[in-house]
Amino acid sequence: MATYTVHEPPVSDSDRVDRAVELAFVKDGFSWLTAIFPPFGFLAHGLWLMAIAYLAGTGLLSYVLTKAKVDPDWIGLIILMFNIYLGFEISTLRRWMLDQKGWRMLGVVNGRSIAECERRFFESWLPDQPVIQSDTPKAPGNPTSAGGSRFWPFGARA
Repeated sequence: MATYTVHEPPVSDSDRVDRAVELAFVKDGFSWLTAIFPPFGFLAHGLWLMAIAYLAGTGLLSYVLTKAKVDPDWIGLIILMFNIYLGFEISTLRRWMLDQKGWRMLGVVNGRSIAECERRFFESWLPDQPVIQSDTPKAPGNPTSAGGSRFWPFGARA
């Protein structure tokens, strides 16, 4: 079973369909890409600052440990353990970055796949959301009135 947290942007459209498109589903779990090479894992998830911080931090850590005369095998093992830790915590970092940007967590959903999780979430979330309809009158000269379209303003085609 996969677990996802669902997040909504700070400024979203008032229509429920537009709001649904903007939602972010963050998978909770281990990321092999992040564990093998964290900068690629960070970049794949849009965490540019984390990628830069990782490169600067591991470079500084390697320099300090080298100057402290630590065996290079131990330095490699320390960085490997740190990479594995980041593989487990990438989803937490993604949620934290969304929170820092003002995103609001709407809930948690479980399922076998992302499609099933989205279906389950929207089945429970959409009925509670208001449907906003346009208040523009349907005048006969209005190209978007019933029977016409933006491209054919003269009513239905024969």
